[in-house]
Amino acid sequence: MLFTSITFAIFLLIVFLLYWFVFNKSLKVQNILLLLSSYVFYGWWDWRFLFLLLFITVSNYLVGLGIQNKEDKKSKKLIFLTGLVINIGTLVIFKYFNFFLDGFVNLVSITGYKINPLSLNIILPLGISFYVFLSLSYIIDVYQERLSAEKNILDVLLALSFFPIILAGPIHRPIGLLPQIQKRRVFDYNQATDGLKQILWGVFMKIVIADSCALNVNTIFTNYLTQNGSTLFLGTFLFTIQIYADFAGYSNIAIGVGKLLGFNIMQNFNYPYFSKDIKEFWKRWNISLTTWLRDYIFLPIAYSLTRRLKAGKYVFIKTDILIYTISILVTWILSGLWHGANYTFLIS
Repeated sequence: MLFTSITFAIFLLIVFLLYWFVFNKSLKVQNILLLLSSYVFYGWWDWRFLFLLLFITVSNYLVGLGIQNKEDKKSKKLIFLTGLVINIGTLVIFKYFNFFLDGFVNLVSITGYKINPLSLNIILPLGISFYVFLSLSYIIDVYQERLSAEKNILDVLLALSFFPIILAGPIHRPIGLLPQIQKRRVFDYNQATDGLKQILWGVFMKIVIADSCALNVNTIFTNYLTQNGSTLFLGTFLFTIQIYADFAGYSNIAIGVGKLLGFNIMQNFNYPYFSKDIKEFWKRWNISLTTWLRDYIFLPIAYSLTRRLKAGKYVFIKTDILIYTISILVTWILSGLWHGANYTFLIS
């Protein structure tokens, strides 16, 4: 169910009316409605993948409780590592199995040996990268005691599968979403109006700007060998507009839908093309992803290396530069893989 489809507009209208005008007196019933709506929204594409979503979310709920209920550090760590294996293993199987297998076959072929590759016809579930990252942030925050494991399973399931953010973000972490789920929400006309405006702006960005640019970009780069330099430059320029309007448009719709339902979802794009430098650009572009990678990949690696590398230099490289280089390299590799199972994402 696409955000820009008539089906979603009807779906959202039904949810909105039931949410505010039928079940508005009970927070629990409102949350149940949102959870069921999230499953309808996700299962609309392929209902079979609802079982995968349930498996991931229920597993992380149990892992969170297991971490918090254990007293000794070894048991906590074992349960936490089990949660990591479940999340990362599921993501690898569904998104990267054939990519890594093909890479292994190509690597072996360099030595002269030939392997008949076993390629599985695995369908990539929509939004799997997003809800796996949500789930990872939940158990990591519980393990590091930044968040208490929630005993109410409905609240956790909703935080890990909330329909405005499950397919394309923003990656609004459970640590920020759970308090909103558990707090009674009152209809605010100004917030709802603001949300509707943001939805319309997001739809405009996606349909009018991004899709219009895409038509010209596809035409130019499909026949790039016959195009002159100025046409290729125009195609590149239009592509930068297309990719921003596409991503930011979907994020604006998600944020707007959240406001309609009384939730504040984090901003994901902050006019990145008006940045003064590349550092500021990455602070403004896909904010939820870049901050997630910073907090759960870059900083933990940097802190871990800082504790272990005590010498001033290693192979004539200053330790602080080496730590930064390793941390940022691993972060960028994982960021590239997150965007897609292809060498082009790794290189870029």
